[in-house]
Amino acid sequence: MALTILAQVQAVAGKEDALMMEMHKLIAATKLEAGCLQYDMHRDNDKPGFFMFYENWETRALWLDHMKAPHLAAYNAATKGWITSLTLNEMTRVD
Repeated sequence: MALTILAQVQAVAGKEDALMMEMHKLIAATKLEAGCLQYDMHRDNDKPGFFMFYENWETRALWLDHMKAPHLAAYNAATKGWITSLTLNEMTRVD
């Protein structure tokens, strides 16, 4: 069953643009991962430090593999201390 992830990220004040640049680096590599159906980053129009990723994965197991990917580990190391909150929602589409 497909899995939708809604990832919401709030940047530390003053780190908004730097965080966005590091998050942007994730897009190309993630879209090449097995099971990635969609991986879109959004920035709030009124709150420039608030970002959201809308992701669709073939399975939860493949998303969990993504969470261990080297490019995600590099992102986590590069952005340590730049995020005030991170919320991950695992969701299933309801028809």
